[in-house]
Parts: sequence; structure tokens; C-alpha cells
Amino acid sequence: MVFLVFVFVEASPSGSLGRSDLVLMKRSAIFLKVLLIVVALICGESWATTEHLHCKRTRKIVTRPHSVTITEFGAVGDGVTLNTKAFQNAIFYLHSFADKGGAQLFVPAGRWLTGSFSLISHLTLSLDQDAVIIGSTSSSDWPIIESLPSYGRGRELPGRRHQSLINGSNLTDVIITGGNGTLDGQGGVWWQWFNNHTLNYTRPHLVELINSTGVVISNLTFMNSPFWAIHPVYCSEVLIHDVTILAPLDSPNTDGIDPDSSSNVCIEDCYISTGDDVIVIKSGWDEYGIAFAHPSTNISISRITGQTRSGAGIAFGSEMSGGISEVQVANIHLFNSKHGIRIKTSPGRGGYVKNIHISGVIMEDVNIAIRIQGNYGEHPDDNFDPNALPLISRITMKDIVGTNISLAGLLAGIPGDNFSSICMSNIIFTGTSSSSSSSPAWKCSDIEGYSDMVSPESCEQLHKDIPEDPSKVCYGLYDSLQQEEHYDSELMASKPDQLAPE
Repeated sequence: MVFLVFVFVEASPSGSLGRSDLVLMKRSAIFLKVLLIVVALICGESWATTEHLHCKRTRKIVTRPHSVTITEFGAVGDGVTLNTKAFQNAIFYLHSFADKGGAQLFVPAGRWLTGSFSLISHLTLSLDQDAVIIGSTSSSDWPIIESLPSYGRGRELPGRRHQSLINGSNLTDVIITGGNGTLDGQGGVWWQWFNNHTLNYTRPHLVELINSTGVVISNLTFMNSPFWAIHPVYCSEVLIHDVTILAPLDSPNTDGIDPDSSSNVCIEDCYISTGDDVIVIKSGWDEYGIAFAHPSTNISISRITGQTRSGAGIAFGSEMSGGISEVQVANIHLFNSKHGIRIKTSPGRGGYVKNIHISGVIMEDVNIAIRIQGNYGEHPDDNFDPNALPLISRITMKDIVGTNISLAGLLAGIPGDNFSSICMSNIIFTGTSSSSSSSPAWKCSDIEGYSDMVSPESCEQLHKDIPEDPSKVCYGLYDSLQQEEHYDSELMASKPDQLAPE
């Protein structure tokens, strides 16, 4: 595949390049850089933006000194026999090795039907390539547990909730991995109960780990989750990589990965096709999240490909009352989706979403490329404080290319609570409404920010020029602009006789 890019710069009347010509050359180089993102990602090459991400974990394979196979505890992989007791007994047995280097529970080829079971510290759950752990379609095999304190109730119904298929609390050093084995939640029956309004409790996740440290989830396929697929909540030091998450595009609330009130989280190299948000960061709901005060922070998301017909590729909220900050997102490919990037919140949430840096994104066939929504609604009860307004600030989006985009941006803050320092740089969308009609490509209200090299031209509220030192207003943009200035210096040093001052 060959790409030809022509950049034309007309010299000043004197025949030499003046400073304005240099600026044009620099902007042309920036434009070329955006196009090169497309080339690099299409060709499967890694893009240099990842070098700025703070996630530099080493993916070492932890070898446990002790290992057992699930069949040793009477499990039968015929897809019919219920193996909940076998999983529970095996893990209970392995608990004795927790202080001896930990242990591994191996699941061989087969279809292993089970209800919910809990993990322990210093455990590796490893699935063979042809192993499928199948969630029971009987709700009684998914126990009822208390709601999370940062939510105050079940997410979709008042009261308690169903326990996740694979779960654990207060754990250290937990690995869920395999040779691309599969976890199938058989969510169809749960989606039917949800659509028919016959649920008594909030649906379960496929995997939920609570208040745990040192979590690795890798090299697995997650299918048909009843609710969100992977939910680390109140966790730290979480690495999720090389996973595939699949659910029908019309399945309700089947988010892919939901880091929630968690810190030091790394999500890399995943393919996710779901009925709701591909990856969404959360941190508690209204007054309960404000009181719990456990933010999501220091999160890195990179090299993700995904689609969703009803959610967003990368989302924040709407449950963000504990705060979300210090998030780096890079090298994202989104297609056939309703939203590309989305921040959702509401009066009553409180909290904040700030210091977010998103770069190197390719979108194809996306309805709304960028959406910020201040009126999302949905409250746990009537006790929320409507005066608890969220802070949305220092959001940087740069080096983004989108084709067949219906609407470039729908950015709506909250009246009297302007969302500030929304910074956009080097963004190109084609196929937007302004290309073929009088409808604006951007629709904005109650926001303010900065933009440069955005096409179609951004809305008036973002027309402030990015300042020479953007570090105070545009999160993470300062280093990249320094690199561009370094490019200027190199160019002037290499051809001083051709660069005449104006």
C-alpha cells in the first residue's frame, strides 16, 4: 500500500522562506504527522505516542510452585454438569499454598459450566486454549451480595446485586490468564430478563475484583457478559492486556472494561465489540461516590480496537463522583460506533474529570466523534445534591482522524458550570454534516477551551488560541509543542541562508 502526500508551501515574494512560511511548514508537518498516524496504524506498526504513557509494566509470566487441574476435584467439562463446587473446593485447597509462593488452577479443554466462585490471593487461574468456562443460566447460581458503598444500591435496581461469575475481594497477586481460553457468561437470558423488566437484582459481571492489588487479566476471550464484562473496583496495580471481549451490538449495558475507583491501571492490546461502552472509567455515583471519595487515577489505555452501536469507544462516567484524573489514552481504532470519545456527567454528581490526554485515534463510521454531556441524568435516589456540580477541565484531544463521521462534536456543559480548558489539536474529520449541508459540524454550549488545526473548524467556544505555554490549561500538550519548536530550531539551523526574517 502506497500513500502519496503532497505539501505545497509558496515562498514569500523575496523568494526566501519567511517566518510565516516557517509556521505554515510546521503546520503542514503537523498535518502530515496526523496522516502518518493513519498509515502507521493501518500498517500495524507501533506509534511513538506510546512512549509518553506512564504504563511501562513488564509482562513477566509468573510460575507458581504448585498447580492442580480442575478435574482433580471432580469437574466434568461436558457443558452440562454444574461444576461450581469443584471450582470452590479446588480454590479452597489451594489456599494452603498462599504463603508458599502461591498456586495455579488449570482448566483444560472442555466446556465447564459453573455458577459464581471466588478467587484467593497468590493464585493463577489458567485456561487452556480450548477451555470454556460457562456461566449458569440459573440466577440462583449467582448469589445475591451487598451493593458497592460508592453506589449505595445496585446500578440498575435498588437494593443488592448478583455476584459476578469470577470474583474476589481484598486480594493480592491474582492472575486470570490462559492460551486464549474463553469465559462465556451466557448473558442472553439475563438480557431477556432485563428487557422484560423481570429482574429482582442488578445483573452480574463476568469478572469483578474488589479492593485488590496486583491484578493481571490477559490472553483470554470474554463473551456474552450479563452486564459489564471486567470490573476492577477499588483496585490498584491492574494490568489487562491481550483480551478479546465480545457481546452482541444490541445487548444491554455490556460494557467491555470498567476500571472503577481504581489507580495505576494499564489496559493494552485489546479487541472489544460490545453493546455499550468499549472502555469506560468510573468512580462512584452521586452522594455515595462523593462520600466514599475514592478516585480513579493514573490510568493508561493504549492499542485498543473496538466498536459499539450504543455506547462510546472511550468513555468517562457517568458515575464519576469520586473523581477521575491523570488518564493517558493512545493508539485507538474505533469503527461502526455511536460515539468515539465521550464524557458523561450530571448535576448532582460532584467529582471531577481532569487531566485527560487522548491522542492517536482513528475513527471510521462513527455517529458523534466527540461528545461531552452535562445532562446525562440517572441518579441512585432522590437524596442527591443538585448543587453538587462536576468539574470538567484540562481535557486534551490531539492527533485524531475520522472518516464518515456524522457529527464532529456535541459538547454541552452545565449552565453556570462551564466545562473549561477543553483543548483540541491536529484533528481531521471527514463526512461531517457541514460537508454536505448547512448544519454545523460542531454543536457547543457551556464550555470553553482552545483549538488549533481542527477540521472542520471547531465551534466558537473553542476558538481561543493555544497559548505559548499551554501547560497551565492544556494537559499533556506542552511536551508535544516543545518537540515542534525543536523541529523549528533544527530546520532553521540546517538552512539558515534560506530563512530570511520578515
